[in-house]
Amino acid sequence: MFKAIAFNGSPRKNGNTHLMLSKVLEPVAAAGIETELIQVGGKLLHGCMACGKCRENKNNQCVITSDPVNEYIAKMLEADAIIFGSPTYFSGVTPEIKALIDRSGYVAIANGRKFKHKIGASVAVHRRGGAVNVFDSLNHMFLMSQMIVPGSLYWNFGVGRELGEAANDQEALNNMKDLGETIAWLITALHNTPKI
Repeated sequence: MFKAIAFNGSPRKNGNTHLMLSKVLEPVAAAGIETELIQVGGKLLHGCMACGKCRENKNNQCVITSDPVNEYIAKMLEADAIIFGSPTYFSGVTPEIKALIDRSGYVAIANGRKFKHKIGASVAVHRRGGAVNVFDSLNHMFLMSQMIVPGSLYWNFGVGRELGEAANDQEALNNMKDLGETIAWLITALHNTPKI
């Protein structure tokens, strides 16, 4: 079974970032691909300690076990597509999604580039500005991990501050739908292509 997994970096469980990620996953699920949306915002995720133990242990895990990051890494390793979403905080990503990016990315690279040839997509939500930096930051790990980053109709941004406000951003909703359709197409295409 193919799978796409999304991580919501917003501490608002059902806020605008959740809404945008849900809109991405809808056409993926409609294509018969298993989807999962995981709430990471608001959880206490420890940042990378740069201890290098993942390079020593090579067990697909981070040495920090006091939070659910290893559970998330295991899910990412099983997934065909990984989608990160974050609201814009002072033109940056939330600390929770940053911790997940740093630790999962480092573990994957340390264990033989485990995310190579997976699909990676990002979604940013902002009130007025700063989303370009968020979008860029979310994509860095994908690009450094030899992942495939699909494009869409425009930047993967949603505009909204108050809960549910992004639902009024029709351009963003169209973009999320297109991104999801592209991810579904890519998952199918990649599984029908011989491995290099």
